[in-house]
Amino acid sequence: MPVDKLISNELARTCTELSQELRCQLGLLINRRGLIEQVIVGNGHELILNDLSKLRLGNRLLRGVRLVHTHLHNEPLSKDDVTDLALLRLDLIAAIGVGANGLPADVHVAHLLPPNPQGRVFDVMPATSFYTLDLDCQKFVEALEAELARGKASHEVKAGHETALLISASKQSRADQEERLEELAELVRSHGITVLGTVIQRTPEIHPKYLLGRGKLKDVVIMALHQSADLLIFDQDLAPAQVRAIADLTEMKVIDRTQLILDIFARRAHSREGKVQVELAQLRYLLPRLSGKSTALSRLGGGIGGRGPGETKLETDRRRVRDRIGHLERELVHLTRHRDQRRARRVRHMMPIISIVGYTNAGKSTLLNALTDSTVPAQDRPFETLDTSSRRLRFPHDQEVIITDTVGFIRDLPQALVGAFRTTLEELRDADILLHLVDASAKDPSAQIKAVDTILAQLDLTDIPHLLVFNKCDRLPRHEADALCRRFGAIGISALQPSTLAPLVQRLASALPADIMQAHSEQHHEPAWAALEAAREQCS
Repeated sequence: MPVDKLISNELARTCTELSQELRCQLGLLINRRGLIEQVIVGNGHELILNDLSKLRLGNRLLRGVRLVHTHLHNEPLSKDDVTDLALLRLDLIAAIGVGANGLPADVHVAHLLPPNPQGRVFDVMPATSFYTLDLDCQKFVEALEAELARGKASHEVKAGHETALLISASKQSRADQEERLEELAELVRSHGITVLGTVIQRTPEIHPKYLLGRGKLKDVVIMALHQSADLLIFDQDLAPAQVRAIADLTEMKVIDRTQLILDIFARRAHSREGKVQVELAQLRYLLPRLSGKSTALSRLGGGIGGRGPGETKLETDRRRVRDRIGHLERELVHLTRHRDQRRARRVRHMMPIISIVGYTNAGKSTLLNALTDSTVPAQDRPFETLDTSSRRLRFPHDQEVIITDTVGFIRDLPQALVGAFRTTLEELRDADILLHLVDASAKDPSAQIKAVDTILAQLDLTDIPHLLVFNKCDRLPRHEADALCRRFGAIGISALQPSTLAPLVQRLASALPADIMQAHSEQHHEPAWAALEAAREQCS
């Protein structure tokens, strides 16, 4: 097999002579078969690479092409050169200096590195005379890809699970960014995605095109290459143009926080109303992000009347999305009428209503089950509950109320979801008390309280009486839990320990309006109070 040289002597001489004559850099993109894919003409200082969309990565770890270009003053590789090497995942990058007589002078070669303890991204070989360079490109690149593949297999990923890097670029403090990324990681893991690492950039100015600076994005690409990540998940919401720019540059799937939450909601919704609300939010999010490069939507219209005169594929996609949004909005109105009828029946029977609200994964469904001896699905993961659940709770003296579990909140809840779930959240207006449940073991409970209060204010629900309750107090030392409750004037409980719930039930019974409590009393449900008292006596 012939040696795959960097470039033939004759071609190198032609490039350096032309480069000297034109006073500009010349570049060649050469594939692994030694064929020239592109010829690039730059200026005296740099090359501007053309669109490489035809040279996709596919299943390769490297792009399968090397960039060989000239340097007019025989200077070494520039910072832009090694940045392009990293961002584009080139096999190699080489600069051939132009000598005084127009002949090739020195050659500088750089390549990416597999994972290493020093964290180095690339290596620049010592400069040498072009004519004495001894490098078999094919063998070298094959060995490099084999090393990269070994690094790829160094971390364990469950079969069928996607892998992701989490990224934050904002003006917030690093501590705030780290806290938000911890929450994002919890969302990602609950969605069955393996988190391989995080990238944080605190910047005074957000990059309008890439959000991250170009240099930091280079680090992201290298980390993704070393760890074989499938996704880039940004904590910040990305503009449609930013998503396209980052995806085009990195050739990776790019999603932001809102899209992740929408996807989680889509997977967890069970009722027809929940599914309609989620699909509506997804389509409203999708509409401004449709571009000319989008793939075909399902059930593409065809035949006579399928398209308007001169209508493009993009316009057809947008029209179909708008039609679907209109259909879902009408269906949601129909479903809302049934919900309103149920609410009206409750009002007629003067049944007091307690609605449990709180940050996602605070334990709302677990508390509902503990109070009412129900079996509402409850798991230790964010957004387990999307569909409202209502049960009856019997207080002492056979007084009964309706207690309702609602969808959890989260900081910066996407507006698309707030709008889509507004009809569900409107049901909170009928509540006589909002039981605000907080995870006492959270890293920053006050931030979660603030996030919930902000959303309640957006829904004009601040006038309804609130009862603040800290759950999961069993995860804290007793003195810390007591101090936390005193600080916020809250009740401390553990929904997993029924003996801790009696003070909460007593407080709820005394907080409800006396006239409503006396107006309704039914006898056909087993009292939850007796179960709570028995559990408390057993534990004591």
